[in-house]
Amino acid sequence: MTTSADPTSGPGATPDTDQARTSLATAAARNLATTTKTVPQMQGISSRWLLRVLPWTQVSGGTYRVNRRLTHTLGDGRVEFTSTGSDVRVIPAELRELPPLRDFDDPAALEALAGQFVQEEHAPGDVLVEQGRPADRVVLVAHGKLNRIGTGKYGDETVLGVLADGDHLGETALLSPDAVWEHTVRAVTRVTVLTLPRTAYEQLADRSPGLRDHLERYRTAQIPPQNKHGEAAIDVASGHTGEPALPGTFVNYEVAPREYELSVAQTVLKIHTRVADLYNNPMNQLDQQLRLTIEALRERQEHEMVNNREFGLLHNADLKQRIHTRSGPPTPDDLDELIARRRKTQYLLAHPRTIAAIGREWNARGIYPTTAEIGGTPVRAWRGIPLLPCNKIPVNPDQTSSIIAMRVGEENQGVVGLHQTGIPDEYQPGLSVRFMGINDQAVINYLVSAYYSAAVLVPDALGVLEDVEIGH
Repeated sequence: MTTSADPTSGPGATPDTDQARTSLATAAARNLATTTKTVPQMQGISSRWLLRVLPWTQVSGGTYRVNRRLTHTLGDGRVEFTSTGSDVRVIPAELRELPPLRDFDDPAALEALAGQFVQEEHAPGDVLVEQGRPADRVVLVAHGKLNRIGTGKYGDETVLGVLADGDHLGETALLSPDAVWEHTVRAVTRVTVLTLPRTAYEQLADRSPGLRDHLERYRTAQIPPQNKHGEAAIDVASGHTGEPALPGTFVNYEVAPREYELSVAQTVLKIHTRVADLYNNPMNQLDQQLRLTIEALRERQEHEMVNNREFGLLHNADLKQRIHTRSGPPTPDDLDELIARRRKTQYLLAHPRTIAAIGREWNARGIYPTTAEIGGTPVRAWRGIPLLPCNKIPVNPDQTSSIIAMRVGEENQGVVGLHQTGIPDEYQPGLSVRFMGINDQAVINYLVSAYYSAAVLVPDALGVLEDVEIGH
């Protein structure tokens, strides 16, 4: 017995016909129905925790001035190098980062001094200098990691800190033939250093009276009294009785305080009038175009607030607030040292891959992380400090990254975000959407602008754990 095949199904099926169907086909029904749809989606939207947790300060004049107490800078910066193949050379002008050469401005003498440095390679475990021995050379760390080792109370070795790329030691060798090394320095990894023997420096100083005179003035200069932060000291008397003469004092300010100008991220949004006129139901095309454009601008804003060389957090952390990991991966010990460098650390920010590396270190030690709540959202925490993901913190090609620790708010002398509200055509706080007209192609143009910056009120408000290895 045979049956007739359904002409609307199977191989070689023919389109539905009024004679073959007994009900309305879905393809025809869709012509009368409105589909359920989403608004346009975007993969590039992140949590943007930095923008969420920073307090925002109104900058009415477009410029924010940070007044501080006078600080005596001693030139404790990091030295930079150039390399050709395996040969490394210090950039002559970078020698001014050494405290004795801070204000020395003779390019020829700096060039001659840079040419006297000798490149050395050391293996892990090598001792570069030994505590108590004569400090007979200047050492610049071009690449690698070293430990500064001192002697504990009971004669045991104590790691006092880590030296890494750009650090230096032994500049006292330029000032006194009787100087000695205060600490032992031992290589943790393979290191490349540049050394300047004191004998080579003395020979150069004999040929450069300007260099010799500059170092002599530095050696005999009277350093004003200052506190441990380098600020001009305030004389205060205490513990006295009777009627002694009290000291007179005043609080000195920086003569040229730093000013932060608002930065801007902009784009021109273009929409054809035909689209804006005819295709606005059920979703307004302009609103959706603006929403996605603003999301992109906010992502760029957070990126700039982390990475911009003028005001970005990674580039504005004080050198004394930058530390290195002791072993490479981000261990609990490293996090403790990072948060111990400031009072009231409120937030830690790290790339999601760095947070994963932190989690591996916790797991290896059997530590179960606690959580904190921010705006109803639970997040991981260390010592009660929220650990927030920020994918704007870069991951370097060598699989290293950084962790940011900060205190926020003007009342805490912390980090603040800067913006200006009440600007013309404001669409969101600090963001404007300005109509620019319609061109000859019937395209509507809108200028979308976001104004922002960030300021660090005092140096210890911001710290960075650098060269965190996340590939292990």
